[in-house]
Amino acid sequence: MKKITFIGAGQMAEAIISGVLNKGLFKPEAIYATNKGNPNQLAYLTTTYGINTSEKMADVVEESDVIVLAVKPKDKTEAITSITPYIKERAIVISVMAGVETATIETLLKKPVEVIRVMPNTSAKVGLSATGLSRGTFADDEAVRIATTIFEAIGSVVEVQEQDLHAVTAVSGSGPAYFYYMVEAMLEEGVALGLSEETTKDLVTQTIKGAAKMLDTSDLSPAVLRKNITSPNGTTERAILTFDQCEMKTAIKKGVRGAHRRSVELSQEDE
Repeated sequence: MKKITFIGAGQMAEAIISGVLNKGLFKPEAIYATNKGNPNQLAYLTTTYGINTSEKMADVVEESDVIVLAVKPKDKTEAITSITPYIKERAIVISVMAGVETATIETLLKKPVEVIRVMPNTSAKVGLSATGLSRGTFADDEAVRIATTIFEAIGSVVEVQEQDLHAVTAVSGSGPAYFYYMVEAMLEEGVALGLSEETTKDLVTQTIKGAAKMLDTSDLSPAVLRKNITSPNGTTERAILTFDQCEMKTAIKKGVRGAHRRSVELSQEDE
């Protein structure tokens, strides 16, 4: 790949730019970015990463091998139609626009361009995104390989059928917020029990890191890992019983299902 262009230069675009540079997938001079009405952000990206930026669409899109659509879904029509005259037919268009289907993008492009749709999450900022990926009508295995390589620079990638991206959104797209929500409660209660906020945060953060590492490296299921630290009539068992009395597992499942339902609704609103 000789040239990658970002249409939209916000936080997700910056995370991807940082990732591909750190992995050596592209040199700074091969990365281009543009956005709508925020020259300060473009100047920041140039200063920070040494990439090329311009407010002129032709400057950034022409001869690009990969084009990443990182604009807000409401701006999709303007963004896509503005780049259509300059796109090479063998270019790969990767969309991080939530809820915008590949068929919609293909229709707006008006040419058989290879379109890949991805759903990363905000942990991309620290190189630990969980990204779901699906291919459009014209995208072949090579296009998927290239898109996967790019997004592996900011975390892990799984390919799914496009209709399953709603489930990806509900589980991992929104997922970081679920854990932050639980941490909020643990921090509040740790302080209420007499620990300082700083100490509580350190303890909770390290606990999450350890649990994540165990999940990643152990062959045991989450249920078995939980049971292994739940001694009969002990402190952990008391907490779990309390969670069960509050129907915590049911609430989490309902929350994930609600996020899935809203993802479907948003995609239908786009039609």
